[in-house]
Amino acid sequence: MGTEWKSSKTVALLATTLLAVGGVTAYSLVSPKSLFSEPETPPVVELPQMETVTAVGWLEPKGEVIQLAASEAAQSSRVAQLLVNEGDWVKAGDAIAILDSRDRLQAAVEQARAQVQVAEAGLAQVKAGAKTGDISAASARFSRTQAELEGQIITQRAAIATLEAQLQGETQAQEATLNRIAAELKDAQTNCQRYQTLQAEGAISAQDRDTICLQADTTQQRLEEAQANLNRIVTSRSEQINEAQANLNRTINTVERQIEESQASLEAISEVRPVDIQLAQAELTSAQAALRQAEADLELAYIKAPQEGRVMEIHTYPGEIINSEGIVELGQTQEMTVIAEVYDSDVVKIRPGQIVQVTSDALPENLTGTVAQIGLKVKQQSALEIDPTQNVDARVVEVQIALDPASSELAAGLSNLQVLVEIEL
Repeated sequence: MGTEWKSSKTVALLATTLLAVGGVTAYSLVSPKSLFSEPETPPVVELPQMETVTAVGWLEPKGEVIQLAASEAAQSSRVAQLLVNEGDWVKAGDAIAILDSRDRLQAAVEQARAQVQVAEAGLAQVKAGAKTGDISAASARFSRTQAELEGQIITQRAAIATLEAQLQGETQAQEATLNRIAAELKDAQTNCQRYQTLQAEGAISAQDRDTICLQADTTQQRLEEAQANLNRIVTSRSEQINEAQANLNRTINTVERQIEESQASLEAISEVRPVDIQLAQAELTSAQAALRQAEADLELAYIKAPQEGRVMEIHTYPGEIINSEGIVELGQTQEMTVIAEVYDSDVVKIRPGQIVQVTSDALPENLTGTVAQIGLKVKQQSALEIDPTQNVDARVVEVQIALDPASSELAAGLSNLQVLVEIEL
């Protein structure tokens, strides 16, 4: 009995203790102080601010943009055919345009090729030796050349005689005209003097005197014109005679040389000498060289791409003369770069490999790249900022930024676009 009471007492005491502890805990949880106390403010962690350098720049293909033009010898040519459009991708060696000189140069190639064939035939003929009928043919050519000389000399001497006769006849006729006008002038001058005397004596009016004296002046002018015509006739006919005589002399010299050549050919045709073979071979070599030159000239009529790239701009269209800007511009737009103009005061902060963000309203999204090269020369700023308050005479250094492949693809068709770059330091 006593044991049970002690146990009950112990249990009651333990329960009372638990209730007391629970009450205190519950009070602390629902206490107004605990409900309305301000929570502790967590500490503010300040993130480091990233330092950057901004600059204005523009997009361009990697490497220089090529202005594709004709050779110096073909600068005055026109474009006959344009084989590309803006935006086309071409490979090295692809034809871009054909010049209007193509047909003429093609004809020159065909002519040079024909000359090679003639020289080849000549060499083969020399090596084969003279045929039986060659001597007779050479003799006939010699006789024909002599006959041509005599005929040409006779014709040209007859022409000279005709000119001399014309000069003599025209001179005589004009001199007769001069003599007649001189006689009329003498009579007119005599009448003028007589009328001047009569007018001085009051026998006639001044008007009558002037009318008669005017005839003397007019006749004097006619005499001078006739003299000028005579001089012109003599000069003109003399020049024609001199020219005809010069032609005659030239003809005689030319045909005499042909006769000498025909005579020498006639004498040597029966003999095949090593020197003849060498000469024929040299003529063939010369013809082959002329053919190669003609083919090279023809090749210049085809304007070809020196490297692969995109046709960025066309400057000369079919029918137009090639201007100073060339025919087209080619650029390797598969790798685009940005040329940023960094202020000279900021360029010391720039290092190759720094990450760059490129922005523009014309871009669908920002471009990313890295600093590739830093220029070595300070120059005046050429890309103007949008802010009109900026100093347009600022001194800058060009920094080349290589875009990553994805950014290059986005910028491929936007060469020369002005952009804003932000270089992370």
